[in-house]
Amino acid sequence: KAMNFAREEVYIANILKCRPDTPPGSFGNRAPTPTEMQTCRPYLVEQIDVIQPKVLVALGAVAVEGLLGMRGTMRELRGRWHAYNGIPLMITYHPAYLLRNQAPSEKRKVWEDMLQVLERLERPITERQRNYFL
Repeated sequence: KAMNFAREEVYIANILKCRPDTPPGSFGNRAPTPTEMQTCRPYLVEQIDVIQPKVLVALGAVAVEGLLGMRGTMRELRGRWHAYNGIPLMITYHPAYLLRNQAPSEKRKVWEDMLQVLERLERPITERQRNYFL
C-alpha cells in the first residue's frame, strides 16, 4: 500500500512450494535445505518466465540463496541492485526480521530499498513516501 501499487500489480512467490516439515515436538519455521530449494527451483523459474517481471525483490537470505545461489549476510547484500537472468533484483530484509527487530532504523533500511525499486520502475515518489521512518 505504501508504495501505491494495486494488488494486481504485485506477484508474490516463494522459493519452496510447500512448508518444510519440522522435527516432532518442535514448532515454527525452519530454513529449507539446499536439496529442497533445488527441487522447487524449476517451478519458481517457470513462474518468473511466465510473469516476466520488470523488477524482482528478494526478501531475506533464503530468497537470495534460492534465486542467485549466493550466501552472505543481509547487511552485505541488501540495498544494492543485483540481477537474475537480466531482471533487476533488489535484496532486502525478510518481513519476519522486521517483526523481531522493530527498530525504526531497520524499517527505514527496507523502505530505502523499496524507494530504489520505485525509482527503477519510474514510479512517482511523494515527499511523504520519502520521509517514512525518519
